[in-house]
Amino acid sequence: MLDKLTAQAPDALLALIKMHAADPREDKIDLGVGVYRTNEGGTPVFRAIKQAEQRLIDTQDSKSYLGPEGDSGFVKALMPYIFGKDSVLGNRVEGMQTPGGTGAVRLAVSLAAKAGVKRIHLGMPSWPNHAQILDDVGVETVAFDHAKADGTADIDAVLGAIRGAGEADAVLLHGCCHNPTGIDYTAEEWTAIAEAFAETGVLPILDIAYQGLGQGMEEDVEGVRTVLAKVPEALVAYSCDKNFGLYRDRVGAFYMIAREADQVSAIASNANALARANWSMPPDHGGASVRILLEDEGMTRVWLEELDEMRTRMRRVRERLAAADNEAPGLGLAALADQNGLFAMLPLSKDQIASLREDHAIYMAGSGRINVAGLHAGNTEKFIAALSDVTKG
Repeated sequence: MLDKLTAQAPDALLALIKMHAADPREDKIDLGVGVYRTNEGGTPVFRAIKQAEQRLIDTQDSKSYLGPEGDSGFVKALMPYIFGKDSVLGNRVEGMQTPGGTGAVRLAVSLAAKAGVKRIHLGMPSWPNHAQILDDVGVETVAFDHAKADGTADIDAVLGAIRGAGEADAVLLHGCCHNPTGIDYTAEEWTAIAEAFAETGVLPILDIAYQGLGQGMEEDVEGVRTVLAKVPEALVAYSCDKNFGLYRDRVGAFYMIAREADQVSAIASNANALARANWSMPPDHGGASVRILLEDEGMTRVWLEELDEMRTRMRRVRERLAAADNEAPGLGLAALADQNGLFAMLPLSKDQIASLREDHAIYMAGSGRINVAGLHAGNTEKFIAALSDVTKG
């Protein structure tokens, strides 16, 4: 039976990681792996998380099962940051913990499919796992263009996707810090998107993976809140990987917004059943640490300060790259100043990307995506010089 399986293509990013690790050049630069890096190139555990973990170790008295919904305290503690302290959603929203943002997206798509969704419209390019999850669940992916060549969002394309969607369709949007482009919708564009959802009744699936790393904790979810204030129902996936630094601990949350409060229980019961069949219950340690952090004013203050430091550092890198627009003609570096988060897309050819790797020890995805956080004061000038070299006529 198993001999009928055919080999799958290896993950290109994992291959890139191995190539970078094997490169002996001391000045090599890794812009491929999607994690935050400090000026020293590390990805440390947050100071606030360290404090929360210590308290968890000191006080946790059991590791018994929690159930498919996970740590309800963690789920509730996140809600004011996502939906606002004075959210209008009231009792129409219910949530549950998931194994990372990936688990949340998977659960959102599976629940939508169980409710009758057959097709999901997805702006491209997108996080590669989005399409893989849709395919694995058995939902058709309908692509539309997320961005324009000038480095701004293609608002006409997303509005066209929403207005052209059918009764069995949903639309999946990034909440902020778009992966892989860094191109977000403006406040005015989010308003138009919200109105389109409200007019058509199409189900929004909103993926929030980088809150706090774009413009700020409140600013990064203004668009999501604008949509939720207009629509009768929605699904929201949330990741704590980047903004709590809990990558390998797999910490995420999934929220369901119902038309009426009395429908919430039935919707949540279906999500719980899907979670039970997929992973039984999510891992506890990371979610419990976030709950402890958010319940403590001092730890929360330290965490928000850490996010400010990260966001400010990435903004400085973006501004320096934007200022080098004339040094690497044709790449549109100036637009990076108006984009957000860890990622950006550079219109480099495969030969140029290979030259960056082979001649300059700069490793990046074959799509042209770079992790802005992989750059810092010690290597940004080298990167700009390398871009100038591969783009010179």
